[in-house]
Amino acid sequence: MFEREENPRNVTEADIVVGIASYQEADSIAYPTEQASLGLKKYYPDRKAVILNCDNDSPDGTEQVFMGTKTEIPKIYITTPPDTPGKGYNFENMFRKVLELDAKMLICVDADLLSITPEWIKYFVEPMEDGYDFINPIYSRHKYDGTITNNLCLPLVYGLFNRNIRQPIGGDFAMSGKLAKHLICQPWHRTTEEYGIDIFMTMNAILGGFRMGETGLGAKIHKPSAPKLGPMFLQVVSTAFLTVIRSFEEWKDTEAIDQSPLYGLRRKMPAQKLEVDRAAIEKNARDGFVEAQGQIEKQLSPDLYKDLTSMFCGGTIDISAEQWCQTVYDMIAAFAVAPDQLSVVESLKGLYFGRALAFMNKTWDWRTDAAEEEIMAQADIFHDKRDYLIKKLEAI
Repeated sequence: MFEREENPRNVTEADIVVGIASYQEADSIAYPTEQASLGLKKYYPDRKAVILNCDNDSPDGTEQVFMGTKTEIPKIYITTPPDTPGKGYNFENMFRKVLELDAKMLICVDADLLSITPEWIKYFVEPMEDGYDFINPIYSRHKYDGTITNNLCLPLVYGLFNRNIRQPIGGDFAMSGKLAKHLICQPWHRTTEEYGIDIFMTMNAILGGFRMGETGLGAKIHKPSAPKLGPMFLQVVSTAFLTVIRSFEEWKDTEAIDQSPLYGLRRKMPAQKLEVDRAAIEKNARDGFVEAQGQIEKQLSPDLYKDLTSMFCGGTIDISAEQWCQTVYDMIAAFAVAPDQLSVVESLKGLYFGRALAFMNKTWDWRTDAAEEEIMAQADIFHDKRDYLIKKLEAI
């Protein structure tokens, strides 16, 4: 759905599209635009390329900054109608434009990136030239950056879909035109049109049997999102749960973990610094649990509910990885039959903050690589206990 397009150089076809989705990124969009142009010119000067900004009618001048950024590569700007925010709407417009341009590949980078270099273009294009359809990023990230990834998206992709994809909602990725066409044809929920788009893409690429890889990009430096409430949590988790339930017959009989090949940078880089307020996270955990306690009791197994109540109502919040796995799987089963599915996800918020807090308390003095091992150990638990969810969904 788009309201308006600006295409001053009348680009009608392209081999490579670099897409930047945005909403109110006037203060940051120029840098990734410049770096993308430099990368395309340096490494692929003979390819037809375009930089495409898909925007949500930003009132802060994002369009003017993007179109005014000096680049040798041509640019196209597309916007949704006024008052139609949503990252997924931007990606839907992006996919349709990729098909219209008959592009071989789309490289997408976040509009707030501070760490992108011209080499990122090469790191994405190389695996695509080897025949891969979807390339997820590998970053060095602070051990507490990306808690939705670490505690929900990674465990579900690893545990249920049997794919070891470290950043399934990384924000920066590449895909083939073939995959873009496939994604347009899948059922899109309202939450997919918003922040749910990233997990939607990864899960549907897996379910569609597309060839997937990963590429190392060094560190990700951007506007970080330590655990936060709000629409992102609801939209990402709702989309993930919907996809898990809809595709149950496709994933339930698979077992072996598939490791994607790695391209790009292999070395680790210093991660972005991140300020974390554990007291605020604990308050969100306790308040969220108490607010939804009646609903949580109906959705969790009795023994688990009893253990969690003693933690959240006066005790020490120390949710183990095993308890967290059972919590998420109980919630997916409840979500499958709930008349109000968003309320189920809402009720998970306090428990999510509790799990994030427990992980932080355990790993506070740990090195990043040790914390990373703990994150992957949790993903292993989700895989080991996948039969628990399968039995619950089969009984519905």
